[in-house]
Amino acid sequence: MFFSKKLKKFKNIKHCFFSRKNGVSSGFYKSLNCGIGSGDKRDNVYKNLEIVSKNISCDKDSLITLNQKHSDKVIHFENKSSIKDKLVGDAIVSEKKNIGIGILTADCVPILFYDPSKKIIGCAHAGWKGALKGIIKNTIKKFNQLNSNNSDLIAVVGPCINKKNYEVNEDFLEKFIKQDIKNEIFFEKKDNGKYIFDLRAFVNKEIFSLNVKNVENLEMDTFSEKEFFYSYRRSCLNKEQDYGRCISVILMT
Repeated sequence: MFFSKKLKKFKNIKHCFFSRKNGVSSGFYKSLNCGIGSGDKRDNVYKNLEIVSKNISCDKDSLITLNQKHSDKVIHFENKSSIKDKLVGDAIVSEKKNIGIGILTADCVPILFYDPSKKIIGCAHAGWKGALKGIIKNTIKKFNQLNSNNSDLIAVVGPCINKKNYEVNEDFLEKFIKQDIKNEIFFEKKDNGKYIFDLRAFVNKEIFSLNVKNVENLEMDTFSEKEFFYSYRRSCLNKEQDYGRCISVILMT
């Protein structure tokens, strides 16, 4: 369990970037796998989500996650009837109390947001596809539509894959350069002709470009710190059949 120093200052906020520890799953999924979309036993995943709910102090039916698609779609819970689990999207923004909103990751970036002035929380799943499509900009835009001022907004960038372990080919690089030539700074060429990509730095650029300055980074590498995190890329390299997902949650009381 990992926490933000910035968010811990607020008594009305409960949050956690959960590790893979202290769950009931086994094998590839050991042990706090929260990914319903994985091949893990459903009963185990539900038990793990119940463990998370207890830790975050909410009812198990009040822990809401998404059917993540690496999209730019933001879900907004504006009333109780709009609160549904597993809606399709990659970010949630909410003013509702006692509802835990969560993001599932296994190398991608989980981001938690809070506006203490307007009392709005948010979470976003930012893999390279979603970040390039604009999921971070759209999440902050939704805060703005709710009269949130970016100078009040706190963004916490959670554990994700470190650039040294994120090797990509030239086609990948070209996708970013096509959008903006300045994106070249997030890539470093290796001797083998491939590149390493700094996903965390790109995500931070997206946040800072919208004048959100109150940003915290939990500098942990999901690829190399296998004791704490699941990693899609590590599982692929190890030729494992599947991988688990860590959950990051924020709740306002």
